[in-house]
Amino acid sequence: MNIEFAGLSINFLDFLETTIPAIIIFIVGALIIAAMLYYHLKHRRVKSATIKYSDIRIVKRAARTNRQKLRFILIFLRISAIALFIVAFARPRSGTEYQEVKSEGIDIMLALDVSSSMQAEDFKPHNRLYVAKEEIKKFIEKRVNDRIGLVVFARYSFTQCPLTTDYGVLLNFIDQVDFGMVDDGTAIGMALANSVNRLRESQSASRIIVLLTDGDNNAGEIDPITAANLADAFDIKIYTIGAGKSGNAMYPYQDPLYGKRYVYQPTKIDEETLKEIAKRTDGKYFRAKSGEELEEIYELIDGLEKTEIEVASHIQYVELFHYFTYGGLLLLLLEMILAHTYFRKLP
Repeated sequence: MNIEFAGLSINFLDFLETTIPAIIIFIVGALIIAAMLYYHLKHRRVKSATIKYSDIRIVKRAARTNRQKLRFILIFLRISAIALFIVAFARPRSGTEYQEVKSEGIDIMLALDVSSSMQAEDFKPHNRLYVAKEEIKKFIEKRVNDRIGLVVFARYSFTQCPLTTDYGVLLNFIDQVDFGMVDDGTAIGMALANSVNRLRESQSASRIIVLLTDGDNNAGEIDPITAANLADAFDIKIYTIGAGKSGNAMYPYQDPLYGKRYVYQPTKIDEETLKEIAKRTDGKYFRAKSGEELEEIYELIDGLEKTEIEVASHIQYVELFHYFTYGGLLLLLLEMILAHTYFRKLP
């Protein structure tokens, strides 16, 4: 049975087995020490032997020697020894917790459109590609024990980073993604086929592709539906994201006379094809019309595709009671030696 206290879960049986006996021993020990102190303070003037004198005024005026002044050390050593014995009886121990993590990771290929249309600045204050890269990095940082890779595409498709668990390397590759890496165009089918090729030999129980684009397929030798069927044959799930606001969006271009200028062009996203791709692979289609919506989509995908982790923990204890026992015996032995040598009382 567990007890919840201050946000912590405490096993009731373990509490009874370890904490209660230690408290009882501590209380008993404290009572013993208090009784010894009381007895010492009450009888400290009683002499072990007496001699009758006719007049003791001279003795009373005599100063106490250093040995007399330091005799309190004996009772201090005895009380300290008893205190150490009490702690030893409580059986102190230190524990180191070990955890064995068994996880069933997910293999994820991220397919990112880098065509010129991704320069549209409807995700203000940045363009679509910049926002997409930032949200992909956030998505990666939330994953645990998953292998993640990156495919970029425009007219052609290539693997920017193969499947890896080294997220630092992957994030560096994402930072290097930019326009002009590939000739302009949108080869959605080739991007999916390339991603499937990276995942087809994976032994992971779950394999997914997250495709982000803002256009329609206009290049490549493989059409998107054929690539989706190929993914379905390998039991690979595809999540598709259409990025961009409806209607016209501002696209920058470099005017040879006036420098950077903007033109309005319509956003063309083949939503029907993206929906069909997701449907054939038991995935989902999302539409992101702003950076905030794109962030929510990646968070939703992160929640849908969670890695199964089993944590088995055990505690290895090291007994410490013998240290206190040895300390108590040493103090007791020291007290006996001093009592029969330096602090010996005569007669």
